[in-house]
Amino acid sequence: MALGVVVILGMAGLYAPRVLAQPLQIPEVNLQIGGQAEGPEGVSQALQILALLTVLSLAPAILIMVTSFTRIIVVLAFVRSALATQQMPPNQVLVGLALFLTFFVMAPTWRDINREALQPYLQGKITQEQAFTRGMAPLRSFMFKQTREKDLALFVKMADLKRPRTRADVPNYVLIPSFVISELKTAFQIGFVIFVPFLVIDMVVSSALMSMGMLMLPPMMISLPFKILLFVLVDGWNLVVRSLIMSFG
Repeated sequence: MALGVVVILGMAGLYAPRVLAQPLQIPEVNLQIGGQAEGPEGVSQALQILALLTVLSLAPAILIMVTSFTRIIVVLAFVRSALATQQMPPNQVLVGLALFLTFFVMAPTWRDINREALQPYLQGKITQEQAFTRGMAPLRSFMFKQTREKDLALFVKMADLKRPRTRADVPNYVLIPSFVISELKTAFQIGFVIFVPFLVIDMVVSSALMSMGMLMLPPMMISLPFKILLFVLVDGWNLVVRSLIMSFG
């Protein structure tokens, strides 16, 4: 081990001067606030920058509201609650898994947005308004596919809108909350199915302890190893993730 440490330090000493000899290029960033906007164009640019900063600050909420993240994170939280393992897996692990599953589920939608909106806009072929319209089309198609008509009708009625004839007649401020509550309902349905087998284990363990007169022993302490064993034997994470992904089909 000592020889290995010496070799590593020697190699670091050989390569360090070469790395340090090359200057580190740091781009210069200038932020200037002040002065007065010259004409309508200056005001328009200032408003565009303000709108961009607002969108960036709301990016996490947008990611949650218009993608599959809501359903996935709720179901994963149900799995942890059903296992009764307190904070295992940790919140960071569940959120990270939910994010990558979201990227996997939304990959076809992102590809369509990149091909139809982002790349043409970066190449200067379309305007910002056209890029936004084209980019929202695949996202709206995904949300419509996962939204129940009952939930959509609820928000259309509450918004006091005429009955839409086509999907284009449904505005985003009506579609997004309809999509969110539909996702929550689907997630709770999946969570109920996940809870049932673990509830059966708790009932069996509680009945066994009561029949043996062991009333002072917490049933959760005894049932926890059996629930973890059942989850591992049936390859629970594989089943949960596969069911989640197939539910978006």
